[in-house]
Amino acid sequence: MTTTAILVAAGRGTRAGGAIPKQWQQLGDQSVCAHAVAAFTNHPQISEVVLVLHPDDLKTDLWPRVTGIKTVIGGETRSASVCAGLNAVSDGTKRVLIHDAARPLVSRGLIDRVLDGLDHAVAAAPAIPVTDTLWHSDDGHVEGTQDRAALHRAQTPQGFHLAPLLDAYTTHPGATDDVTVARAAGLDVLI
Repeated sequence: MTTTAILVAAGRGTRAGGAIPKQWQQLGDQSVCAHAVAAFTNHPQISEVVLVLHPDDLKTDLWPRVTGIKTVIGGETRSASVCAGLNAVSDGTKRVLIHDAARPLVSRGLIDRVLDGLDHAVAAAPAIPVTDTLWHSDDGHVEGTQDRAALHRAQTPQGFHLAPLLDAYTTHPGATDDVTVARAAGLDVLI
């Protein structure tokens, strides 16, 4: 089944600090984004990689020039950038993996597990169970704790069958997370 990886790199990454967005900062001998791109371009089940860039970055030498990747301009929000990536996938694509280019250490095993999940579900996403104690607060004081038994920290890549996700974005745009868009449209998402 044809799968496209969409790497979202249009954000400005201001929370990370630094002179340039976090996806363009160096990690070893490459940018953070270059590490993420390599994970998908080197995966045998990924047919295509779409890199979504900020318009200012397209004019720079920051982003990795890798043969065969497609580049598109992102939007004002993450949601708009994902939509730009979705609209750029090649005909015949059946599944997409959406990954934050600022997450460089995605493993082949993680990509495999998300793809395996898509063999059994319309959407699949990795998550890490929350193990920290979580407090409720009021006016800067601890008021209680939150049961964490069913809580997870969302991760990427998040995988989807393309057609249902396109429909979800048409009817529920604007979320900061693709699983949130899918859930708002009534799609079941496998963790």
